[in-house]
Amino acid sequence: MTPAPRETRLFWATAATVIVADIVTKWIAERELLLHQPRQVIGDYLRWTLAYNEGAAFSMSLGPYQRYIFGVFALIALYILWKLLREGQPGDWLRSLAIGLAWGGALGNLIDRVRHPRGVVDFIDVGLDERHRFWVFNVADSGVTVGAILLALVLLREDRAEARARRERSESSAT
Repeated sequence: MTPAPRETRLFWATAATVIVADIVTKWIAERELLLHQPRQVIGDYLRWTLAYNEGAAFSMSLGPYQRYIFGVFALIALYILWKLLREGQPGDWLRSLAIGLAWGGALGNLIDRVRHPRGVVDFIDVGLDERHRFWVFNVADSGVTVGAILLALVLLREDRAEARARRERSESSAT
């Protein structure tokens, strides 16, 4: 099944928005911030801190070829997400939105892996104080995370609807 043109436009608009926002904010971060020097935005809760991540999420590392390995993983993820989009039903705008967020984020970080030998640019730094901080991340990471959570909810909803339909078919054929 192919999503309707409206859902396809939503996917592309969402993905493009994430990619452009990611590229622009990373460019500003590299231009305006000093490496590992936090700049407070909202006290210690939100700071801008420039960092480079050669690995993957949560600074996962796979050795000297990780840039290429994670690049290949990103390409595989982009392909799988594209297939999930193509399997969507007309009117399933939430699926298109979720996949657009995740796809745009994956491509945003892949662009960094290709263009930047130091790794992916991260700069969003959230936490409570110096001892209680989350990992530094970027707009692309946010797109991937929010998109993945939304997509999981969409797929769960689809699985439940399919199970309910099977149950109803089974009950109607039994009578």
